[in-house]
Amino acid sequence: MASSIKTVILFLLPLLLAYSVLAAPDITDGGDKPGPQVDDGGGDKPVPGNNDGASDYAKPAFEPEFMGAWVIDNPNAGVAAMQLQLMPNDQIVWFDTTSLGASGYKLPEGTPCPNNPDANNQPDCYVHGIAYDWKTSKYRPLTLQGDAWCSSGNLWPNGNLMATGGTFSGDKAIRVIANDDPNGDFTTKIGALADTRWYSSNQVLPDGSSVVLGGRDSYSYEIVPPQMEFKPRRFDLPFMQQTTEPPLGPGRPVENNLYPFLFLLPDGNIFLFANNRAITFEPATGKTVKEFPVLPGGSRNYPPSGSAALFPLKLTADNAPVIPEIVICGGNKPNAYELVDARHVTEKQFLPALQDCNRIQPMAADAAWIPEQNMPSPRTMGDLIHLANGDMLMLNGAKKGTSGWEDATEANLTPVLYTPYKPMGQRFKELSPTTIARMYHSCSALLPDTRVLVAGSNMHQFYTFDTEFPTELRVEKFSPPYLDPALEPERTQIDPANTDVVLKYGKPFKITAALMEKQPLVLGEVKVTLLYPPFTTHGFSQNQRMIVPAITSVENGVITAIAPPSGEIAPPGYYIMFVSHLGIPGAGIWVHID
Repeated sequence: MASSIKTVILFLLPLLLAYSVLAAPDITDGGDKPGPQVDDGGGDKPVPGNNDGASDYAKPAFEPEFMGAWVIDNPNAGVAAMQLQLMPNDQIVWFDTTSLGASGYKLPEGTPCPNNPDANNQPDCYVHGIAYDWKTSKYRPLTLQGDAWCSSGNLWPNGNLMATGGTFSGDKAIRVIANDDPNGDFTTKIGALADTRWYSSNQVLPDGSSVVLGGRDSYSYEIVPPQMEFKPRRFDLPFMQQTTEPPLGPGRPVENNLYPFLFLLPDGNIFLFANNRAITFEPATGKTVKEFPVLPGGSRNYPPSGSAALFPLKLTADNAPVIPEIVICGGNKPNAYELVDARHVTEKQFLPALQDCNRIQPMAADAAWIPEQNMPSPRTMGDLIHLANGDMLMLNGAKKGTSGWEDATEANLTPVLYTPYKPMGQRFKELSPTTIARMYHSCSALLPDTRVLVAGSNMHQFYTFDTEFPTELRVEKFSPPYLDPALEPERTQIDPANTDVVLKYGKPFKITAALMEKQPLVLGEVKVTLLYPPFTTHGFSQNQRMIVPAITSVENGVITAIAPPSGEIAPPGYYIMFVSHLGIPGAGIWVHID
């Protein structure tokens, strides 16, 4: 009898996948606890989990033996990547500060040197931002007005990049670079924001506006529309002051809640994590919706600088409730910064970074932090980014210390593959290490070709090269395990000319794709992912979001899927669309969702 039932289940599994009604096993330790519950006003009724990685395919995904590979993409890009954004025109914009002297990129002889208001109005003959073509490895200079040191940013729905805040003359600035001009430069409006925004974070909203939140001594947020001219809408946010560690004296900040973690939830509220605490709030009013338990173990935001990410949002054809889940990893003890930074001590003590990760489902009725498997090594200042197939990658950072000038040591050279829905004990896999330290002020980005670009690292006040951890101007690309050469035949290839590239909320869309050897794709063996490209700085990928739309059919090389239902799930704008075959993705293409 059991054998017959098993045969029937195996026969029906692809059909069940098509209608996306598979129930999820437990995501914390392998399946011996009840599934997630959503607070829907009707009591604690169990809801089928749709974050179950095991239900992505009707048969086991490939497990590559390849441990990844590193290559130098450019030996000298001239500017260290403090802040970085991949744009839909396939240029990567990165920039650092304008107030701390020369970069590694000097203007050509004969080029006028503009006066720098943040350097005593002296002529500045150096470039502090570039647009990098990831396909050709060539780059061009950008002009920064108003110091963008430790700023934030996001894309507008039309693909333009808006960088917000910074310090000195740039503390309330917005800088916009157009997506539709391959030779464009920043247009800057000084004083546009309501509050100073130094070490703040952004989150795009369902209408394409963005929340710009926090920053040093800024206990507020504001909503900025996707346009140069606007009247700021500012809201007090006492939570940011409540989570600030007090200074130890004049000019001796500790804080521990800068670059707060922000995530737009499917109900339209924003999850905000600062220091060791979290709330959700209504962006239109500032009203606190829910408070969460304290996350024990240490401080997770700048300067202890842990990492955080929203797991992929997996959708169903019938729009079943989406259960968002967030993970936070690493950081350091609350006193780590005051023991290491030159503002506080003359002899530095580098505390080991935290090694733990913790998960939470903020829309669950009794949301609580669930301990995740520990990372293989401690990490502060690391990036946590989505990969094309829905897995995640940890990279960059240090094993000891915090963010800050010369405040960390023991670079963490080893990237880690993170697969959250495998059984406990099997979720982290160390990959091939780099030889280049990427610590304070380093960044990374997933590329449309499924590789990861890595740039930056400057532990010092000025560009410094004769030291243990020099300012890093080399650019690398990392090939994750799914780029195993042995699995090349299993890679998908999208036909852009016969694929929908404008997706409308809730409507079906079609993707024409095949395997590299032109073999047809089969329902139950393919997965579509949509990545909103983040603005990455200081270990936090702002606005990072991956959507897994429901597939309703795969026929004659055409995948039919359902676009996300709303801006609460997928804010309007450009996404990279990938198709994976049993965990092996092919190159993605840009699509627009609205």
